[in-house]
Amino acid sequence: MESTVNVAQIRKDAESYYRNGDFYCSEAIIKSIKDGFGLELPDSVIAMASGFPVGMGGSGCTCGAVAGGIMAIGMFFGRTQPKDPKVNKAMQLAKELHDGFQQRHSCLCCRVLTRGMELGTPVHMEQCISFTGEIAEETAKIILREVSG
Repeated sequence: MESTVNVAQIRKDAESYYRNGDFYCSEAIIKSIKDGFGLELPDSVIAMASGFPVGMGGSGCTCGAVAGGIMAIGMFFGRTQPKDPKVNKAMQLAKELHDGFQQRHSCLCCRVLTRGMELGTPVHMEQCISFTGEIAEETAKIILREVSG
């Protein structure tokens, strides 16, 4: 892991990946967190986020950006062994990320957040790019706070 992490750059990178069409929201967050923290993980972790955009595969459910942030939290605090109590920390931090987004935007439902917007239009893109950057930044802040002590 990098000794210094630039949270503003993580946000900028996540927004850029989405804006440029390189990755969707959840993928952009995983990529920017992975690279920004210098994690020695294969790029295949990005692929695990590919089903979450547009509210879970286009279904309009949970915001894909939030799902990507929660996945990134799991990269740091999730468990890999059965019955490992680390899962409790991952769940606590996931709830924090979820609750913060919900407080700022009233809900996490993609179809509600994008109501009246046509997919791919400038207004839709700007909102989702903003959500992607916001969640990348908030996720990075949570991770830094927790690993710093």
